[in-house]
Amino acid sequence: MNFAKNVELIASPPKSGRVDVLVPRCLIGNGKDVLGTSIDQEGLSSIQIEWRDGTITSIKGLKETSKVPEEILLPRFAEPHAHIDKAFSWSRSSNLKGTYQEALAANLSEYELRSKDELIFSVEKSLNLALVNGIRAIRSHIDSFGKTAMRDWDLLEDVRKKWQEKIFLQFVALVPLDFWQTDEGDLLAQRVASNGDLLGGVIAPPFNKRKTFKSLLHLVQLANRLNCDIDLHIDESQSCSAGGLKLLLEVLDQVKNEISITCSHLSSMGLLKEKAISHLAKKMAKNKLKVVALPLTNSWLLGRKDRSTLIKRPLAPIFQLQKAGVVVSVGGDNVNDAWFPLSNFDPINLMAFSMPIAHLSPWDRLGLSPFTWSPADLLSLKWDGLFQKGSPADFILLDSNSWVKALSDRPKRRVVVNGEFLNELPKTKNQHSQMMSHD
Repeated sequence: MNFAKNVELIASPPKSGRVDVLVPRCLIGNGKDVLGTSIDQEGLSSIQIEWRDGTITSIKGLKETSKVPEEILLPRFAEPHAHIDKAFSWSRSSNLKGTYQEALAANLSEYELRSKDELIFSVEKSLNLALVNGIRAIRSHIDSFGKTAMRDWDLLEDVRKKWQEKIFLQFVALVPLDFWQTDEGDLLAQRVASNGDLLGGVIAPPFNKRKTFKSLLHLVQLANRLNCDIDLHIDESQSCSAGGLKLLLEVLDQVKNEISITCSHLSSMGLLKEKAISHLAKKMAKNKLKVVALPLTNSWLLGRKDRSTLIKRPLAPIFQLQKAGVVVSVGGDNVNDAWFPLSNFDPINLMAFSMPIAHLSPWDRLGLSPFTWSPADLLSLKWDGLFQKGSPADFILLDSNSWVKALSDRPKRRVVVNGEFLNELPKTKNQHSQMMSHD
């Protein structure tokens, strides 16, 4: 069976093949393997990759430049920030004004009424799309402060076991910050920590500085006691620039922190002057804070005014953070819900829409890293996404010979999981009926 014009399948052993492709040079782990190979103006090298039994066994540069490969090969992606529990809920909980306030109100209403079947539908549809689009890992924030929280975490644990061979799943308990100071919060934190997941929370204006500091201090101490990492929704706003981040840094000045802390959004930091950004970025690097920028949802929600276009957009200052040594990832965030009605768990679409917003370029190492090895680092994945001997054969093959075409033409793609080409997942009878009833 021939899956691609430039793919040679190897009969034995299974999960094996050989492919001539274009690969971003910055994604080749050991440059010695491809010394002398030409690089085109978009940073793509002509490479032959061979894999056996699901593992890369050979990487060689193609010296014959007259035969340029017709496909771009990328690693399967890691999504650093998603909300699979409420994805595809727009039809029952919309936000036609597109404001943060209306999104929050719609989210709270939807969560209160969310049934088990609706949760299953959101999660399964999300993961099916993610898999066929080329995603290998997802960190998803999960609404966890209501009466159904433990039920939802039971269900999600079953989902994780079911999908563990296809997609690595990591969950963040998303709750109001002061929830962690309650007995109920302490019980949830113990459960989250025991599963290797993360504690979350929201810091966005308006907030009481003294109360928020106390809640944040408690959370950091709790996380350290449980050896459990943190991922915060922080400064998702166009006001009180970096107010939440400044509080977090004050807390870290007072405690010995040994866990990883991720700052998701950090939108209002981008509204500060350059000197202030640089100062905070250096402090963040010193404290080993990581960042997930979320350009799509932030551009949709923040700074809205009737019949007025915001000139200066709130967005995490990606390049300034990178310059200071902060690991920055770019995530897709919400999919077809009250926070963002668009998107579709497609990492290529995420790149195509995010790059012009954030002025990132795929042929630039620092422009590509927020979508490739930075998310892998954030999720502590065993494979960093760089291609070298011994790496997993987990790929996306794009039917395109340039970055510009790949990001504008929506080319056909094939996904390789553990050395095997992926066909669309068969749906169970139950799943099929659910999708028919919701689509």
